[in-house]
Amino acid sequence: MRSADTRTHHTNHTNHRSKIVGAVWGLLVLNTLGSAGAVTIVPLPRSLIQMVTMGSLAAAFALALLVNPRVRVRASAYVFLLTLLLVPSLISSVDQGAGFGALFRCGRLALFVGTLWLLSRWWDGGTTFVRHHIRMYFAVLASVAAGLVASPGAALPDLYGGRLVGALWPLTPPQIGQYAAVIIGLTVLLLLGRRTDRTSAAVVIVPSLVLLALTHTRTATLGLVIALVLAITSLVLTSAAARRVFSWAVLCAAVAAVGFSSALQAWFLRGQSQENFSSLTGRAKVWNALLAAPRTTSEHLFGTGLGDKSYGGLPIDNSWLAVYNEQGVTGIALVAAIIIVLGGVALLRPPSLSRACAIFLISYCAIASYTEAGLGDASPYLLHLAVAASLLAAPAETAPPSTPEIRRRPAPRWARTSEVT
Repeated sequence: MRSADTRTHHTNHTNHRSKIVGAVWGLLVLNTLGSAGAVTIVPLPRSLIQMVTMGSLAAAFALALLVNPRVRVRASAYVFLLTLLLVPSLISSVDQGAGFGALFRCGRLALFVGTLWLLSRWWDGGTTFVRHHIRMYFAVLASVAAGLVASPGAALPDLYGGRLVGALWPLTPPQIGQYAAVIIGLTVLLLLGRRTDRTSAAVVIVPSLVLLALTHTRTATLGLVIALVLAITSLVLTSAAARRVFSWAVLCAAVAAVGFSSALQAWFLRGQSQENFSSLTGRAKVWNALLAAPRTTSEHLFGTGLGDKSYGGLPIDNSWLAVYNEQGVTGIALVAAIIIVLGGVALLRPPSLSRACAIFLISYCAIASYTEAGLGDASPYLLHLAVAASLLAAPAETAPPSTPEIRRRPAPRWARTSEVT
């Protein structure tokens, strides 16, 4: 009886702890949403948004410490490399006199990495954090859909060329496209691995595809397609469902390429000229100016300090150049090591659903890094890679269940005599 009560108590405690871990992940997602974006239906002061996002990070760290009070962590090359990334960030922010803003961003990154260390205790190679990831970003997309229904004009403004933005929370089209692409890919893989049913998968995939199409985000679309192909390919040899999906995907892609080529071209061009398209919507000009600017040896090695990922008042929109600008070649080496280590570990793992999800996330982040910034600072991309790291972690060793000690009654005095008279 006591053993059954003990097991029930342990199960309830585990479920309660799992809910807290999910809440911590949700707060990290909220922190990385950012404070810049479209004009919302109800104007939100940027200071208020920053207070909410920074407060969510502090709350995430506090909750993670509450659920892991003894600070038990698992060895993780990913979080270790992120910790090393703090070094050039701090050196450049202090040495270059970047100001309070850069030091504040260093503190934010340190708190972000510290929270990941505390959560690493529950990284066991399972899909728990994949489900947390899908739930949280689906909630974000639900707010985008609610804003679209409440005010289509605010959600599809002319300022962004009629592309979908966040009308309730300031979100840009690339952000929405990224969130939609990531949860679509992960849900497809869970469906192939029979970890979810078709109805639940359709509830996530169908509306997310609609929102992705409305954002006209080329990077997210290409990243989704290429990363999903790579992930499904890793399952082809061991999964009949993956082979069927791969065959149908090739067939549908061939039909779409022939029958809808003009429509697809118009969607990708978004009304831009060929010249503007070839220069990546003006990104190439910013990149060339950044690379041509003179730098001291210290700036070349450690960058100019953490900033807002812009140069000359214009967004850099490239993770590698943003890292080079803020953390120097040292930062580039560490970020490259993160991608290489995670990718190498994924390739060495035997085929499995966890491996496929990790390959999808790593591939997507690598593809998106060409036109999106975020690999060098607290961002959704670092959360995507954290999920990949949790999927690639070795399963935790479970101790054998201990048998409850039975307290024996003392033997009666007559039974302790050596013989009966």
